[in-house]
Amino acid sequence: MTDDRAFVSRVKNGDKRAFRLLIQQNEKLVAHMVGRLIKSAEDREELCQDVFLKVFDKISEFNFQSRLSTWIATIAYRHAINHMRKQKMEFAEWPEDETWAEKFVEAEDPEEILSEKDLEEWVIKLIEQLPVQYKSVLTLYHLEGMNYAEIGLVTEMPEGTVKNYLFRARNLLKEKVAMHLGQEEKGI
Repeated sequence: MTDDRAFVSRVKNGDKRAFRLLIQQNEKLVAHMVGRLIKSAEDREELCQDVFLKVFDKISEFNFQSRLSTWIATIAYRHAINHMRKQKMEFAEWPEDETWAEKFVEAEDPEEILSEKDLEEWVIKLIEQLPVQYKSVLTLYHLEGMNYAEIGLVTEMPEGTVKNYLFRARNLLKEKVAMHLGQEEKGI
């Protein structure tokens, strides 16, 4: 946190290099947060830029109650949700480069059922069928490596709700996987 304090202080004082570094260190996080919710590539790019403008405007309000990255993720998440509410948009599909789908497939050798790429695409499509809060919690926990408390800060959910949503999301996804695999075995 001491490094964060010095870093934030530099950004507050108008150090452009520090702000560029802040963007570089957090651009992937912001892209993940916005990209999970917003379908249009043009909107995603614009929202990511808006998030960093908001971070710059609000940096003086950062109170070190959480990690700087958690605070930035919170801004990105809320900004994307607000945009969706205003636009009544559909949720985005997950990028093809994610490789954690196997965690949700309970088979001895998932590659025998589907090729790895097909498996990834298939699980991503199943995740898209989950309610937004489940998708968000899965993303923050499995892809961003956030703990329950950090996810609670980002989503404004109590920690117990975060645990519950993560549990439910995993179970729903496993049910969808099992149902789909059962249909494939029957030739449906």
